[in-house]
Amino acid sequence: MLFSSALIDYDYIMGLAARFSQEKPGKQTMSREQLVSMLAASSNLMEERDHIIAYINSLQAGEGLSEEAIRDGYQAFKAQKADSELSNMAARHNLQAGTLKAFVEAILDRMIFDGEQLSDLFAPLELGWKARSKAELALMEELAPFLKKQAQGREISGLAAYE
Repeated sequence: MLFSSALIDYDYIMGLAARFSQEKPGKQTMSREQLVSMLAASSNLMEERDHIIAYINSLQAGEGLSEEAIRDGYQAFKAQKADSELSNMAARHNLQAGTLKAFVEAILDRMIFDGEQLSDLFAPLELGWKARSKAELALMEELAPFLKKQAQGREISGLAAYE
């Protein structure tokens, strides 16, 4: 019941966003602020709320986007934000962004965390075992919550060791 309720709310919000983008700036029946405040009041979309609000704020009134275009745009928006977050994380930990993204994609594809592949990420840095362990733990402190968010409630086997 809760799952279907969340879907209805998500569908409703996407429909409202589509109507917002289709209306001319002077003839809007619902303002961007009203749409965002309605979303902020929804408890079903707690984890998605910030992403949806940021996406709604990026929409232009009068663009004439369909509900399907809004949904596709939102998915692309989330993917771009995740890529950006991973790139920033890679830079903070002196890793190649592409290598970290491939590592994360492999985890999410299989829903299995492989600690050996984590060690392989740091191999090009040629760190000693102590420094490598510290670097791995520092990365996992940031990466574990990111992976859980990307898994959307599904369990990633082996990740519990880093929580």
